[in-house]
Amino acid sequence: MRIGIVVDSPCDLPQSYLRKHNITILPTTVRAGGDSMADFRDPIATAQFLRTHDEALADAESSPFSVQEIRELFLSRLVIDYDYVFCMTTTKTRSGIFDNTQQASFAILNEYKAIRAKAGHDTPFALRVVDTQNLFAAQGITAVEAVRLRDAGEGTAKIRARLEHLALHTQGFLVPRDLNYLRVRTRKRGDRSVSFLSATLGTALDIKPILHCNRGDTGPVAKVRGFDQAAQKLFAHVTKRVRDGLMTPTVCLSYGGELEEMRALPGYDDLRVTCGSYNIELFESVMSLTSTVNIGKGGLAAGYAAESQPFDT
Repeated sequence: MRIGIVVDSPCDLPQSYLRKHNITILPTTVRAGGDSMADFRDPIATAQFLRTHDEALADAESSPFSVQEIRELFLSRLVIDYDYVFCMTTTKTRSGIFDNTQQASFAILNEYKAIRAKAGHDTPFALRVVDTQNLFAAQGITAVEAVRLRDAGEGTAKIRARLEHLALHTQGFLVPRDLNYLRVRTRKRGDRSVSFLSATLGTALDIKPILHCNRGDTGPVAKVRGFDQAAQKLFAHVTKRVRDGLMTPTVCLSYGGELEEMRALPGYDDLRVTCGSYNIELFESVMSLTSTVNIGKGGLAAGYAAESQPFDT
């Protein structure tokens, strides 16, 4: 059986990995300063767009592919190229991508037969939309596991059960650089979790929150003075979890800038060495345009899969 894997553009994985494993990108559209761009996770195009619209980013808008656009993507290509597709999306508590894809799936499953028959396929087509219940780098955990299971020849029922179980235990973390920027972005979505007072005080005192996402819920687990110190604390936490044991041999990191800047942050080298010692694959990627617009330039994200534990403060 030919199994396809689809992720949305906020899923932070290296472009080289996505290409090597034929992972299809379901893009979001970002609008800023009167211009728009479909985010296909192209680091060069992302950097150029960010440079051009630097002052307009806080007011930028990102929107998922519409139900019709998703339907057309599947019916024009994916129902021909594959027999079964797993589509993994950003948590539905933060984006409409899951709902749009789920709605589009009904039309896709009703209309694919004639298209497949014309292409010479007389077998059924199926797809499963999986809510990763997480964001950004943490979304990469389920995608990498889907690739591993597919390449190992596992059946779709086992893959589906594993991905849905894994989503429950994926732990995502974010460290923004600019609280005022984050406040503007969250208010734009109707989220009042970052108040004016906390943003102002946090900026004045250089306090950076470490945000945690699991099962669609996002909130602060620590507040640290200075971005470098917050990054070091996050890296130390992930390093400890690697030593304690993970559910998959995978850690994902993403950064809203050049990766060399991230690699120079305190605590990174210890995490990298520890991952190597425990045979954990460390994925590093530049944040997608969608991710960067929402968290701000210079933000750091991390993800792994393990039972939830209190964050070491």
